[in-house]
Amino acid sequence: MSIKENKENIERIKFLSKELKLPYMMGNVEDEIKEANLEGNTFEDFLREILEREYDLRKENGKKSRIRAAKFPYKKYIEDLVIEDLPEDARTKIKMFSSLEFIKTGQNIILAGNPGTGKTHISIGLGIKACNAGYKVLFTTIPLLVNELKECRSQRTLRAFENNFEKYDLIIADELGYISFDKEASELLFTHLSLRAGRKSTIITTNLSFERWDEIFKDPVMTVAMIDRLTHKSYIVNMNGNSYRLKETKQWLQEQ
Repeated sequence: MSIKENKENIERIKFLSKELKLPYMMGNVEDEIKEANLEGNTFEDFLREILEREYDLRKENGKKSRIRAAKFPYKKYIEDLVIEDLPEDARTKIKMFSSLEFIKTGQNIILAGNPGTGKTHISIGLGIKACNAGYKVLFTTIPLLVNELKECRSQRTLRAFENNFEKYDLIIADELGYISFDKEASELLFTHLSLRAGRKSTIITTNLSFERWDEIFKDPVMTVAMIDRLTHKSYIVNMNGNSYRLKETKQWLQEQ
């Protein structure tokens, strides 16, 4: 084969790779061919190796895409937690949660306790782990979720929002308890979190104990119903303890 023909073949392979959405092959086919020739690889070996690398790249891109789509406010990893600094109840359960079995069984996790004890870190860490395992995840705060629900109702797009909301394997609803809601907001939140109960997983972080949830929803009947739906076959984690965040801040200041 002449140099010209070889060059034309390479360009054709790159074109076809682009059309077939094979980015690794498109960007690396020349180097892969040279390496295969130098090592005397068979065609089968060459084809297997380049397809494996294409597969690995696609998997890695899929993870990154799911993490972006989840809308985490920042990245936190379970592996970065100092387990000894967590409240006792969290220490005993974090390994079990890290298996992601709760997502397979459609169970909820409620992290309840005072601020700064690692609730959001744990929830984001589990969310990122779920994204890497192939699950579809959404992170939102309760106030943001309520605002979205109200906007969708006013724009008559609530049904489309509901359909998308139900498709997530895991929803992380952060900061329940920082603001209270009017009747419309309470009803919308109750309806949409109830849609997932027993089928899909939700992680909720809250700074309030259950007996104080009526401060948020202003309706004792709805409060009882909400707690009943969310806690059925769920993991309740007592996150009361020393501030994890405050300890990190003190350590940071000492290092300056």
